[in-house]
Parts: sequence; C-alpha cells; structure tokens
Amino acid sequence: MALSASGRGFPATSNNYLATAFQLQVNDTRQTPAEILRKIRALEIKTKGLVQTAFAGDYHSVFKGRGMNFQDVREYEPGDEIRTIDWNVTARLGTAYVKKFTEERELTVMLIVDVSASGNFGSVSQSKRELAAEVACLLAFSAIRNNDKVGLLLFSDRVELFIPPKKGRSHTLRIIREILFFEPAGRGTAPALALDYLNKVVTRRAVVFFVSDFQTGDFSRELSVSGRRHDFIAIHIQDQREEMLPNVGIITLEDAETGEQIEINTADRTTRSRFSALAETNRAELNRTLRRNSIDAISLRTGEDYLPALRSFFKQRERRLAVR
Repeated sequence: MALSASGRGFPATSNNYLATAFQLQVNDTRQTPAEILRKIRALEIKTKGLVQTAFAGDYHSVFKGRGMNFQDVREYEPGDEIRTIDWNVTARLGTAYVKKFTEERELTVMLIVDVSASGNFGSVSQSKRELAAEVACLLAFSAIRNNDKVGLLLFSDRVELFIPPKKGRSHTLRIIREILFFEPAGRGTAPALALDYLNKVVTRRAVVFFVSDFQTGDFSRELSVSGRRHDFIAIHIQDQREEMLPNVGIITLEDAETGEQIEINTADRTTRSRFSALAETNRAELNRTLRRNSIDAISLRTGEDYLPALRSFFKQRERRLAVR
C-alpha cells in the first residue's frame, strides 16, 4: 500500500518518515566539557527539585522491596500476629516476644534508552532524546533517593552501552551524561537485541523503564520474556509532527534511520489523513502488544509537561497494586 502525493509513493508501512523541514537544526559543533557540565548540572538541579518536592513519594509508594529483614524482638502485645512470635527468645525469657522486621527497600532499577537516529527529531524546543534524558534523570534521582541501584543500557540497532547498576550521585551523573551526549554507532532501532542483552546480564528481578519512540518492527517475543522476569514499564516518547502533518505544501520527508527521502504534498487532505491514520495504526498496534504482555505504559510528548502524566501513572499503579 502506498500513499499518493505529488506523484511520489508514501510507504504506509514506515513510521520513521519525519518532516525534516520541521526538525530542529542540530549544532554539529562539538560541545566543550564546560558546556556539557553546565547542561548536566542544569538538568540535575531541575530534576532533583522535582524529586524532592513532588515525585519521590510516588516512586517510593509504588516500588516495594523484595522481602523483609529481621531487625529486633519486642514483647508480645495483644493483636500481634502469632506467626511472628520468636519461640526461642520466648522460652529463654519466659515472656512472649515477637520478631520485628523492616522492609528490604533496595531495588535494582534499569533504564533502557533508545538512542537511534529518530530520537534526534523534535518539532518543538525539545527533541525526543532530550525528553528521554530528562525523564530518565528524574527516575534515576528518585531511585537514588530511595537507596536503589541504577543501571543504564543504551541501544540503537545494536547494544551501544551498558553501565551496571550502582548507587551514588556521581554514578547517576554519569548515566545522565551518557544519555544526553553518547554518540551511537548505529542509526536503526532493535529493541529485541536490547531485551535479550538485558535478560542475560541482569539475572535478578529489576524495575525496568524502557524509554523509546518504538519506531520499530515486532519485538513481542523478547518483550514477553522480559515482562515475566522484571517489573517492566514502557515509556513511549512521541512528537506531535509524527502524528499529524500541517498544511505547508510540498515537503521532503526523510527516514531518520535509513536516510531515504520522499516528497509529498501536505496540501492534499487525503495525504494528511492517511499519514495520521498510519500513525494511529502503529500506536494502536504498540498498545495491543504491551497489553498482551501485561506491560504498563506511559505516553509522553515533546514540549509538554511530563510530570502530570508520570504522577498520574504512579497513582493509578499504586491503587491497582493496593487491591491485589
């Protein structure tokens, strides 16, 4: 199936075609270390402020530890669970004592971030990759504040970088630097490879935030395996120009990952409608795949405040887990 536009075919099976006329101009000049540090520091200040004032409680209430650690004993009080009685201490002291436990809070959090070429697109003052970095930064600082370990996996059409989970501010800042400034060798998107790698190197159950625009083929088999092994949350990063074309006449679209170009006439209402329909079809298929594998999902858009969507998701998840 192809869309007719100015005599050219528009491939209805591809959703990587983005209007290069709308894409932000990227400065090809390498940034100095001082500029990089300033950008990382600004992002740290913003996201840490959000963590401290608005988000930390949401994160803490949703992600529970793996178990309970024995802390101490105390005298039995009416209403205490009989199964918590420490019979050895009770027999030795002649008075009933119960065990006190504290929740094992430490979790392993993995940020899996798509750094394929399509992430460089942004029709507003923010690219998809910049939004992904900011959201990942917020999640990383939330995890560190909660005494969790954080790791990073960057992927394109290959696994680009893996940073094992650790704690600490300097480790978190390294993760943010890599998300923002890492230069991938690949341009395409292969989430199946990333998930296979994750399942090999992270053997214990982890909280996985998978951040991508999901402009890719089917990866449901690998997703099914990862969804069973880990607490898996998909974060879908989108841009409005990937869903709707403006009426600006004849433009050239370029596949960000292959470099293939086509020319279409956006003044043609049918062309614009088919473009939007294709985007909706792809989004619906992704949602079906996620639901089929019981994967929670959050949808975010460049240029929009992401905090309400994140907080709404965490509140809904907390309520759902509370009734289980």
